[in-house]
Amino acid sequence: MSSYSIVLLGTQMAVGGAQKLLLEQALWFQSHGHKVTVLFFYDRDGLHEKWTATYPFEIQNLHAFDKKADGLFSLPKLISGLWKLWKILKRENFDVVITFTHDSNVLGLPLAWLAGIRARVGTHLGEIRGMSQWREKFHTFLVNRGVIQTLVASSARTKNNAIEVGVDPQRIITIYNAIMPFDVSHIDRKAVRQKLGLQKEDVFFVAVGRLVYEKGHEFLIDAMSTVTGEDSRAIAGICGAGPLHDSLQAQIEKLNLQGKVKLLGQWDNVPDLLAAADVFILPSRWEGLPMALLEGMMAGLPVIATRVEGVDEVVQPGVHGLLVPLESPAELAQAILQLLRSPQDRQRMGAAARERVLSSYTTDRMCEAYLQVIEKGLGEGKAG
Repeated sequence: MSSYSIVLLGTQMAVGGAQKLLLEQALWFQSHGHKVTVLFFYDRDGLHEKWTATYPFEIQNLHAFDKKADGLFSLPKLISGLWKLWKILKRENFDVVITFTHDSNVLGLPLAWLAGIRARVGTHLGEIRGMSQWREKFHTFLVNRGVIQTLVASSARTKNNAIEVGVDPQRIITIYNAIMPFDVSHIDRKAVRQKLGLQKEDVFFVAVGRLVYEKGHEFLIDAMSTVTGEDSRAIAGICGAGPLHDSLQAQIEKLNLQGKVKLLGQWDNVPDLLAAADVFILPSRWEGLPMALLEGMMAGLPVIATRVEGVDEVVQPGVHGLLVPLESPAELAQAILQLLRSPQDRQRMGAAARERVLSSYTTDRMCEAYLQVIEKGLGEGKAG
């Protein structure tokens, strides 16, 4: 097998699905004999030092964004970061650049093209709301002109959405997001549940995701108001940090759900939390193919999720869990009550969910597919 020099470029160092996807791909490529360099435009959450100590490959912060500056005042930082990226791409003999967000697609891959890097792979990880029309058109132009040689969509619906806005179907391919297999059977479930203040009889429903609008956590809180009125065993935990923390806490207090809905903050070791849970919940307004969902299923948890982009391609209702309409706390509450009252369904669906991920959504399968895209891009680059 050929060995490649690969750059993986992301927008921000942060705790999130795109970052987890990037870092797990980097680990896989490194372990399979490729030279890996990871670059981020900026460090949003102060993770550079920690990640550098944790991972066995080079990670650089381009310092291309100043969180304290707005508008034109942030432009010098961006120009400086792009100049650093340009120098890195020109100095090193890279074979491949893979980018992981629309921003890194648009900013990084034109520079890779100018630097003569033969394989240039962008990703489309799901719906992006609020993107200006000119940015969407420019992104489409870069794909159709081959500056972005191949655009990888994280789900079939994501691919179709991109085609609908003008992306050439020949330039886009679906490669589903994936995770490295793990097992929670060795984790002391009882100890983690005690740490969370859970009783033996409690049924613990866990959601994992940043506390932001698109994750729809307020619908879970509303649903729990109905659920706890019918069955006091239900406890919900929301793992994550973000700007909506205070408003979600206020909602919990307004509905007198203290102790029934817990804002758990950011966990460094999410598998521990999943080992303590009975059901994984995803109440999102929109998604791509969320890494958190795959982690919950890998941990052997049944799923209750909204029927949004990507999710309904993974979760088969009645087999791996239950799907509900988005923004519908009443139907979410009924789904919670259904699994709350049926431990047999929880066990059956959880086992099927784990098998689903192991059979179709592992990093091995995903990265082997990326290698095919890379080899095709290198052939096209050589011919060009």
